[in-house]
Amino acid sequence: MRGGIWVTVQECIGLPNLPTSVPGIRKHLEEFVSGNEELTRKRTGSKAFEYHISALPPEVRAAVLKRHNQVETTSGLITLPERKVADPARTRLWKCWEQANAAQRDQASERVRSVVLMAELVESGLKVRAAADVAAGNLGISPNSLRRWYGKAQKHPRSDWGPALLDNRLIERTATASKADFDEQAWEFFKADYLRLEQPAMTKSYERLELAASKHSWTIPSFDTVRRRVEKEIPVEVRVLMREGEHALHRLYPAQKRSVANLRALEWINGDGYHHNVRVTWFNGEVLRPKTWFWQCVYSRKILGYRVDLSENTDSIRLSLLDVIRQYGKPKEATIDNTRAAANKTMTGGLPNRYRFKVKPDDIEGILPMLGFNVHWTSVVAGKGWGQAKPVERAFGVGGLGEYIDKSPLCAGAYTGPNPMQKPDYKPKPINVDTFMQAVAEGVAMFNAAVGRDTEICAGKLSFNEAFDASYRQQIIEFLPDEQLRMLMLSTEAVTVQRDGSFVLKAGGKIQQQENRYISEALRNMRTHKVVVRFDPQDLHSKVYCYTLDGEFICEAKCEAPVAFGDTQQAREHSRLRTQMVKATKKAAKAQVAMDMLELTELMGRSPEPEAPQRQVVRMFNQGNTVKKVQPVEDEAEFSDNEIAFQQYISKLASQQK
Repeated sequence: MRGGIWVTVQECIGLPNLPTSVPGIRKHLEEFVSGNEELTRKRTGSKAFEYHISALPPEVRAAVLKRHNQVETTSGLITLPERKVADPARTRLWKCWEQANAAQRDQASERVRSVVLMAELVESGLKVRAAADVAAGNLGISPNSLRRWYGKAQKHPRSDWGPALLDNRLIERTATASKADFDEQAWEFFKADYLRLEQPAMTKSYERLELAASKHSWTIPSFDTVRRRVEKEIPVEVRVLMREGEHALHRLYPAQKRSVANLRALEWINGDGYHHNVRVTWFNGEVLRPKTWFWQCVYSRKILGYRVDLSENTDSIRLSLLDVIRQYGKPKEATIDNTRAAANKTMTGGLPNRYRFKVKPDDIEGILPMLGFNVHWTSVVAGKGWGQAKPVERAFGVGGLGEYIDKSPLCAGAYTGPNPMQKPDYKPKPINVDTFMQAVAEGVAMFNAAVGRDTEICAGKLSFNEAFDASYRQQIIEFLPDEQLRMLMLSTEAVTVQRDGSFVLKAGGKIQQQENRYISEALRNMRTHKVVVRFDPQDLHSKVYCYTLDGEFICEAKCEAPVAFGDTQQAREHSRLRTQMVKATKKAAKAQVAMDMLELTELMGRSPEPEAPQRQVVRMFNQGNTVKKVQPVEDEAEFSDNEIAFQQYISKLASQQK
């Protein structure tokens, strides 16, 4: 008869890779022993059949052996040593030690030293009372207390004397805390009320528990007992999840610390938007809190570029990236949030892992992939962005850009505070947008120049500027031509060109009944009146770039600002430029036409005069009812003097042509 371990169907319930139902398990076991009848038998003293362990698959067999504290090896079955069960009394003592405070532990340690001295005296031959008197006299304590401590310590091994000599009240409280009467239904009522996302206070949940207990005759302990039971039986992770949500639970997990020592300056950038706590009067007169998009170097933490706008939008992201590439060169990697402004098709179209909007095979390639960026997205955890993945988030924290910009003296009186509880004790008065732009520029410069930065690269000594410059000077930087940057990064608008080569951009809007008017001499030669203009929306007073509708570059156009009505100096300058243009045009026109009108007339072909039509019937003119008698008329000279002179001039001119 085969020996070893035999199992029944009931004993196989819960094993891996087996069905959960009894009929299903029995069917599988029958398949395992099919053709090997010696692997199954009827269990002695039972109607059940049992199956030998060798017929089971390896995963199932390993689980059965684990139940029997055995493991299967190449050398056969090995029985593992049995785990020793901890002494409950000793476990309770050390639990008391864990719950004791520092003062209670120090007191127990002093008692241990006293008992050790007394024990050494007893071992030297003194009797217990005499040893207690001698030790107590040297230590300045009561002999009776020392004998009591000594007697308590003798019940435990020396390694447990510390928790055994704790204050009796602490030990008794720990031992009896779990014995307090608390109806299970009352406990479930309290948990259901307390563990809610509304985060009710524990004291108020206990008050509701008292009302429910009086109604249902529940037995409940004191508030402190309930509080200790919550801390003991409900893990802090569960409390955070049920009271604060999944996102807060993820915050409990320690953040991963990453090293940037393997990177270089400008190799990797990351960006995000910051909502300023300053009230600003915008260009259109609206009072608002602007939002700035910042691009930061991951290696050095330097702010490389930014754009201020009404909100976080594609234009501010695109144009700030244009500033970075123009000033420093093209980075290789970029980390951004998966937001509508940053992850739209204009910026990231064509990326397979965009996770924003529907990805289609015929999507136009976005700006970032077209420039060769490797785009990395921050994680979305529990429906919220995981901001700690971007270093730029720490630039928005305590002591960051908010301190340098929002609390700048230039913004004094306009600061709103991050929330209603931290507002200054005044009514904010908005500042104009030019002053705010100056505050942003100065704040970014101070942020980058501050020395002693505590980062991996700065090491508490360098500034962000110094860390960036030291690495940047050693790199081979890729710069893009202006033509490519204009095509990819600037905003576009189709406009109608006037006959004088001027046009108006609607993108500029109307501020104080004024518009942005642009002009270029090259546009006067345009065959079509429609052109595409590429421009920087935040620098409309600079030059813009004109293209044909099919993308061919035409020229640059400059902004022409209106002048005051009585400005004679500007009037003279305008008149001088107009006269200069007219003279230059006349000269060019004269150079174009080298033949005068007389030569043109002479060379033109003459159209022959048509002959009179043939007359078939002639009507005689009658004066009255009789034919008028013909009166003789003397002939005049054939040509006048003028006609003769003209004929002579023509003959002379013809002879000169020959």
